[in-house]
Amino acid sequence: MKTRKCAVNLRSTLLVLATVLSAGLVGVNAQAKPPRPRLVERVPVNRSEVNKTAISLMWKDSTRQEKSISSTTGDLYKKVTHHGPAVENEYAAYRFYFDHKVSIDVYNKVKPGLELEAAAWYPTKEQQLQGWGADQYKVWSTVGCGGVRLWDGEKEVFLNPVTNRTARVCKEANHSYMEMLSEGIPYQGDTIDVLVRLTVFSGMREAKVEAFAFSDKPVRFLTGLNFHPQTETVDGRNYIASWGIHPEDVAAFQMKIGAAVWYTPADFEPLVKVNDVFRLVSKPTHYLSTWITTACEKEAGFADFKAFVRYLELFKP
Repeated sequence: MKTRKCAVNLRSTLLVLATVLSAGLVGVNAQAKPPRPRLVERVPVNRSEVNKTAISLMWKDSTRQEKSISSTTGDLYKKVTHHGPAVENEYAAYRFYFDHKVSIDVYNKVKPGLELEAAAWYPTKEQQLQGWGADQYKVWSTVGCGGVRLWDGEKEVFLNPVTNRTARVCKEANHSYMEMLSEGIPYQGDTIDVLVRLTVFSGMREAKVEAFAFSDKPVRFLTGLNFHPQTETVDGRNYIASWGIHPEDVAAFQMKIGAAVWYTPADFEPLVKVNDVFRLVSKPTHYLSTWITTACEKEAGFADFKAFVRYLELFKP
């Protein structure tokens, strides 16, 4: 009975922590060390009466959906469908790479709808001709669209090596989220755990990205947005964005796509644009949150870069 009571108390503590963090009540310079959960629950937020979100996490060559998958090597990139966990709403899909990168990749859609179950991230040429979306976005080795890593004061630190890495997906009443928990990361003379979560909401184009550091001391997170030589870029008062055609890879037809990250400037050091990425380094913290989005030129209202930027200016994170 004592063990069961402790378990209940621990779960209650974690739910309170997740609620406070998601509500933004813990500041960026919070010094208190959070508890060390395995995976953190999220309190649902009402966004739409109809749930137009979905999740996907499967072993390769399997059709059974898993709630979570773990690896002590931290690398299941070639062993799981679409290289990691994925979530979608009617406007876009996102995935984490299940390896040292833990990047956020984007699946762009031409028309609203859910496509992951049937397309598994890679629709056929025939499906794309019928108006399905495609894997237009190219991440390479970067954080992608709002992915999270660490910063040691001089350079980027991957969430790797690890003692264990766990992917988890969950569908709630009106939103879905995916999480990647990387445990045992060497960082500045310590060993820490980092949880990155991405939430999509029904009826809402924008997605929320959160990062939790389970460590004695605050850490510096690294996030940002990658771009390519042929894409246009802009850094606004509280956002970074790119627009254009990404290098051809698996999509049957190329199209111009937009991607962006909204952030709170007070939470970060000054923005730096280097090589192929906008780099955002956080001030010391245990928690970080940003918003990300994407669109393509074939969607109504997003014919060009100017239209995409107008949309970015109107959104209030």
